[in-house]
Amino acid sequence: MKKRVIILAGLVVWAILSCHPITVLKFRKQLIASESFESVGVFDVNGDHHLDIVSGSYWYEGPDFLNRHFIGPVKRVGEYYDDFSTIPMDVNGDGKMDFITGGWFDGTLRWRENPGNDTEWPLHDIAVTGNIETTRAWDIDGDGFEEIVPNTPGKPLAYFTLLKDKDGKAKGQFSRIQVAEKQRHGLGFGDINGDGRGDFIVSDGWIEAPADRANQPWVKHGGFDLGDASVPIIVADVNHDGFNDLIVGQAHGYGLDWYEQKRDGKSIKFVKHPIDPNNSQYHTMAWVDLDNDGQMELITGKRYRAHNGHDPGANDNYGLYYFKWNGESFTKNPISYGSFGKAKGTGLYFSVADLHNTGRKDIVVAGKDGLYVFNNEVP
Repeated sequence: MKKRVIILAGLVVWAILSCHPITVLKFRKQLIASESFESVGVFDVNGDHHLDIVSGSYWYEGPDFLNRHFIGPVKRVGEYYDDFSTIPMDVNGDGKMDFITGGWFDGTLRWRENPGNDTEWPLHDIAVTGNIETTRAWDIDGDGFEEIVPNTPGKPLAYFTLLKDKDGKAKGQFSRIQVAEKQRHGLGFGDINGDGRGDFIVSDGWIEAPADRANQPWVKHGGFDLGDASVPIIVADVNHDGFNDLIVGQAHGYGLDWYEQKRDGKSIKFVKHPIDPNNSQYHTMAWVDLDNDGQMELITGKRYRAHNGHDPGANDNYGLYYFKWNGESFTKNPISYGSFGKAKGTGLYFSVADLHNTGRKDIVVAGKDGLYVFNNEVP
C-alpha cells in the first residue's frame, strides 16, 4: 500500500510539473551608451508609437536606439549626476510625455518638459525637498493617478499630487501633502493591514493611511528596523497566505531579505527570511512577471559604486538577477554577473518594458557602468 501511495504521489507531482514547465529565461545584452547616469525611463518621446529610452542628458530613439538626442545638461558632482529618477508623466497636459527627476545635491524635485522637437527640454522646479535619494510614483489616494514620492533621508515624508482643471487636464503644478515629519533611507508603499488603502513603509516601521489621506493624520507603527533599506521596499504577498509581506535590499551593505507578515489577532509583526546575504548594495528592485506565467519575479542587483567604492562589498563581483519564488524560498537566476567590464548592475532607477512588442518584458538599466538593454528572448 505504501509503495502505491508513493507512486501515485509521484504521478501527481509529475502531472503538476508537466502542466507548469519551468521557463528558463535568456537575455541578450545590448549596449546603448557608455554613460554613467544612474537612472533610466522608457516612454514614447516623439509620438511615433515606438518606445524610447530616456537617461540623463539624452534620449535614444526606438526601436533600435541608435539615434541619440540631447535633452539638456545635468549637474555633475564627483562621480554622480544629480538625476536620481526618470518617472514618465504628462505634467502640463499637452499630450507629450515629460518626466520627473531630482537629486541629492540640489535637493530639489523637478520635471523636464518635452518640447516636442529637437531642442533642449526646459527644467521646472516642483519643490525644495532636501537631499533626494531617489523618487518613486505610486497611487497614494486611490484615484487611479500616480503621486510623486521622493525619499529624503532626515527630512519629512511627503507626496506630490499633480493638479488638474475641471476637465481633468494636468495644469503643470503640484500640491504637497505631508505624511510624517521625518524619514530615513528606504521607502515602500502598499496595503499592510488589508483595509484597501496603501500604507507607507519606511526603515523603522510602517505608516498607516487614513480614510482621508490628505486631511487626516497618518499613524506610525514600529516593530522593525530595516537599516539602509532599498527604494523601493517591495510590498507583496510573497507566500500567498493573504497577507502582504516586505522585500528589502540593503542599499549600502550586504543583504537581501523578505519579511513575512504574521498576524496575532489585530497585532502585526514581521519575520525576517534571507534571500541573498552574500551580495551588497541592493539599492533598487522591481516586482514583475518576467516569464508570463502569472507569477511575479523579483528583479534586482547591485548599484555599482553606490558610494564610490566605500560601501561594504563595493569591489566584489556583481550583477543583475531575477529571483523566482519556488513555494518555499527564492531561487536566484543571474542575468549578468562578473567583474567590471563583464557584469552590469542596476543603478538607482531602472525600467522594465516590452520594447519591441514581442509580448516579453525587457530590462533597461543605467549606472556608473553604462546604459544597457537586456532583451528578453524566451517566448
